[in-house]
Parts: sequence; C-alpha cells; structure tokens
Amino acid sequence: MKKILLTLTAVAGITFASQAQTEAGKTMIGGGVSFETQSVKDSDYKNNSFSILPQVGFFVADNIAVGARLGYAWSEEKESSDDKFATSEFVVAPFGRIYQGDGQVKFFGQLSAPMSWGTVKEDGDKTATTANYGVALAPGIAYFPTEKIGIELSVRGLYFESQTSKNEATDAKRTVNNFGLNVNSLAPTLGVQFHF
Repeated sequence: MKKILLTLTAVAGITFASQAQTEAGKTMIGGGVSFETQSVKDSDYKNNSFSILPQVGFFVADNIAVGARLGYAWSEEKESSDDKFATSEFVVAPFGRIYQGDGQVKFFGQLSAPMSWGTVKEDGDKTATTANYGVALAPGIAYFPTEKIGIELSVRGLYFESQTSKNEATDAKRTVNNFGLNVNSLAPTLGVQFHF
C-alpha cells in the first residue's frame, strides 16, 4: 500500500510541476546565438555571419504565451580581395504560443511575425537599406526535465517572407516574396527555455 501511495504522490508531483512551467503569470526566457563561416576552395570567396536573438514571453493564460524576440544579425561576404559586402539588421519578432498536453512533454504551435530593418555596405560605404517582414506558423515539442527548464525541438513550418532592398544611389526598390512549408525532421531547431 505504501508503494502505491508513494507512486501516486510522485506522479501527482510530476504532473503539477510540469503544469507549473506553462501556467498564467509565468515568464519564459530563451533565445539563440549563431555563428557561421563559409569559404570556397581555390577562391577568394568568404562569408561570415553572426546573430544574437534573445527572447522573452509571458503566460497570459495557462498554456498560452505571448512575447517577442529582439536582436541583431550581421553578415559579411567577400567575393575578391577588393569587394566586401556587409549587412547588419535589427530584428523584432513578436509571437504567440499555445502548448497542448499534460506531463513533462508538451506539443506547441507558435505564430510569429518576424521583421528586420538594416543596411548594406559595400567596402564600408552604405549602398542600400533593407526591410523584411514575414509571418510563420511553427510546430514543436517541449520536454520539461525540471520545473524551470524546457528543452524544445521545432521545425520552421509554414511561412511567408517579403524582403525589400532600396538602392541608396538610385532609390530603386527590389522586393522578393517567399512562401513555403518546411517540416524537414532532419533539420530541426533545438532550444532551451527557462521558466520563472
């Protein structure tokens, strides 16, 4: 009898602890940092990029969070010893997220509206400005090993992006629109969120 009571108490404790991460009034903090470098053998081509995108969310109701990702992204492309292009952008991405499920594993869906504004420089001189807008619906799964930590695995999902660049010298604008569905399970995003 003691074993059964102890098992039921442990299960109830785990269930309560796993609900505690996504209950109304809680805060979720996370984000991402990335660095990438690329070069082509027997060529002067090089590409380096860096981004830092912290994220904060607030649970407005049980299992429903709203928040934003704010950050900075930079990339530099060198095609020859003389030509160098650098892009820097300020990024804002408000989001809403809904969790579904009980226990330590929960599925979630996230709707976000990523936006960024930046500049393009060629050999140090500003040549263009950029403005990018989008919307994305991404599914994921979260595992909560403790009350304060959530480990997440997600895919890009359904998305639309509109990327506009404006030439500084001619005022000419170029807009590229992308629409896609990307649920590649071989290229998921892994993340960690801290819950308070």
